[in-house]
Amino acid sequence: MHVSFISLLFTYICVILAIAFFTLLERKGLSYIQIRKGPNKVGFMGLPQPLADAAKLLIKEVAKPTMANYSPYFIAPIFSFILALLLWQLYPSIYATGYFKWGLLFFLCVSSLNVYGTLLAGWASNSKYALLGSLRAIAQTISYEISMALILLFPLFLSGKFSFTEIVEDQEIIWLAPLMLPIALLWFVTCIAETNRAPFDFAEGESELVSGFNIEYGSVGFALIFLAEYSNILVMSLFSSVLFFGGSSLFAVSSDLGMTFKVLFFAFAFIWVRASYPRFRYDFLMQLTWKGFLPAALSSLLLISMFMFI
Repeated sequence: MHVSFISLLFTYICVILAIAFFTLLERKGLSYIQIRKGPNKVGFMGLPQPLADAAKLLIKEVAKPTMANYSPYFIAPIFSFILALLLWQLYPSIYATGYFKWGLLFFLCVSSLNVYGTLLAGWASNSKYALLGSLRAIAQTISYEISMALILLFPLFLSGKFSFTEIVEDQEIIWLAPLMLPIALLWFVTCIAETNRAPFDFAEGESELVSGFNIEYGSVGFALIFLAEYSNILVMSLFSSVLFFGGSSLFAVSSDLGMTFKVLFFAFAFIWVRASYPRFRYDFLMQLTWKGFLPAALSSLLLISMFMFI
């Protein structure tokens, strides 16, 4: 038990460090795409910049809005951060702290709870801007979770297993992505919408020029919310590589090393998409999921189920 706790703590520390330096990668990537330097003043090439940002946030005074509902206001960032860390228990590695036989169901259960953290943050702030931002984010997240659950059935049907580790092992000969490339593309776009990333970052309001549901947060609360957001980006990149590009024998001797490169590729794709596309209209986003992704996923699922049971 003691060894397991130390291993779990070490895993979470590594995740937090990965999130911190992923923010640096994003700032550097966006800056070079926009033909500028990005962070380069703090230390060598700006590498300690994430540590400086963390220190700045942690030493700031904790904001306490006068009209906020204090208990849920302070619980919401912690709740979102805990849910984001829980998903890392599903990492398919020989160094993992536990084995989840029903990992795919666990992923669906935990990811569906994310909307409650957003709702709590927007409602407890007692600000109309925060509430409107949270309602937009919740409607978007729920809409895309339906398509995401249906898309998850494709690798489940092809492998016949719920464990991410076993799904990876089944792809040592051939990846699932070439077998169902349109579904893999739908999954990636769904991941972008699920994490509220550009061009689907509709929690932020253009007309009111505020950050959305987290507008009343600063200091530690703000840091926890964005740690949860970037953790979800990395974990969705992980699951993208696991579900559709699981086997690593073609690219690396070490499966963990191959998985790392694939996760980095998908994580950078999030940054690339943000730098390439402007924000869409909200009604286009909702039409995309309800009139595009949902019928496509249902019809494709019907087709593959017919082939399986013939």
